[in-house]
Amino acid sequence: MRQSSNRIANAKGTSEALPVEMDRTDRAILRTLQRDATISNVALAAKVNLSAPACLRRVSRLRETGIISRTVALLNPRALNASMLVLIGVVLDRSTPESFSDFEKAVVKVSGCLECHVVAGEFDYFMLLRTRDNEDFNRLHAEQLLHLPGVRQIRSFMVLKQVLTTTELSI
Repeated sequence: MRQSSNRIANAKGTSEALPVEMDRTDRAILRTLQRDATISNVALAAKVNLSAPACLRRVSRLRETGIISRTVALLNPRALNASMLVLIGVVLDRSTPESFSDFEKAVVKVSGCLECHVVAGEFDYFMLLRTRDNEDFNRLHAEQLLHLPGVRQIRSFMVLKQVLTTTELSI
């Protein structure tokens, strides 16, 4: 069995390494579930050449160890009137733990914000958000983004064409 290091968040929100034994069958299970998490256990077991009970035990172990962190439905943004995708670079006015903490507490409340990452380089953060259209984004910008604490600069990048998007990790 090949050993993999897995990181999951603890109660304090920091990550800890958890060594997890994974073999070829575990990886096949993960590849299949990434493509279709609605597959039945019986069908999954057949696909990876296991008995249904053995497959269920493996999936349970992958959940318990945090390798499978959750199961979700991926929604079609166009069908939900959220077709505009915007990347936002944020520069804070100060680089103090308090200013980062204040910003991070506030950004989770921004409508349509899908992701927010602390980055190295010209910006302190990159946000990814979805909105209906330019008008909706302008309203969001005026009502929410401009009021985020400690922000010196916001630069918005409207996505013209989404070339690649996936939730599948290479296993």
